[in-house]
Amino acid sequence: MQHNPVGWFEIYVQDMPRACAFYQQTLQVTLNRLAVDGIEMWAFDMEPDAGGCSGALIAVPGVASGGNSTIVYFSCADCAVEAERAVAAGGSLARGKMSIGEYGFVAMVNDPDGNLIGLHSNA
Repeated sequence: MQHNPVGWFEIYVQDMPRACAFYQQTLQVTLNRLAVDGIEMWAFDMEPDAGGCSGALIAVPGVASGGNSTIVYFSCADCAVEAERAVAAGGSLARGKMSIGEYGFVAMVNDPDGNLIGLHSNA
């Protein structure tokens, strides 16, 4: 395999304005609307030559959010900072910053739609 195994992610939401506000405030990013017929999608910035992957928030009629078994980990400078932002943006803290040994630190938060996301940092 010549690339990272994860190439894209989608986080299903019910209230797109609320979800966009949550992720933009928590991660200090700007989301961009993607033109897809019948589906509302707002994508995280994409750098085709950079490592990692990008993805989008997605609202599809009849598809529920939350309660899934997929966890997306967002890279951060200090995951404790983003975890605090997540709570301030309407999410909830599932697990505060904890060491994962030589791999750095993670924190877990729930977004306002009930999706569990991970925040990862090396410090």
